[in-house]
Amino acid sequence: MARVKGGLNARKKHNRILKLAKGYRGARSKQYRVAKQSVMRALNSSFAGRKQRKRDMRSLWIVRINAAARMNGLSYNRLMHGLRLANIEINRKMLSEMAVNDAEGFKELTEVVKSKLA
Repeated sequence: MARVKGGLNARKKHNRILKLAKGYRGARSKQYRVAKQSVMRALNSSFAGRKQRKRDMRSLWIVRINAAARMNGLSYNRLMHGLRLANIEINRKMLSEMAVNDAEGFKELTEVVKSKLA
C-alpha cells in the first residue's frame, strides 16, 4: 500500500488560519504558529465582545430613560417602580426608543406613573 502524506490537509489547515489572520501586523499574519495564537485570542475576544455589547446597550438605554425621566420630574428608579405599580410591562429598549423618538408618549407615561406614585 502506498504511503499517504498529510501535506494537503496541513496546508488547508494553515491557510484557513492565515486567512483569518489577514491584516494582522508582521509575523502574526505570515507565520502559522504566531498567527494561530493571535487568531485564537481574537476569537476569544470577539466572543467576549458580543456579550459586552449587550451590557453596553442596556446601560445606554438606562441613561436615555433616566435623562428623559428627569426632564419630566422623575428619577429613573421612581419611574421603573411606578411602571411596576401601574402594571405597565414595557422593556428598557422600548422605553428608550420612546424617550428619544416619542417625547409626548413618554410624557403621558410619566403622568400615569406620577398618579400611581402619589
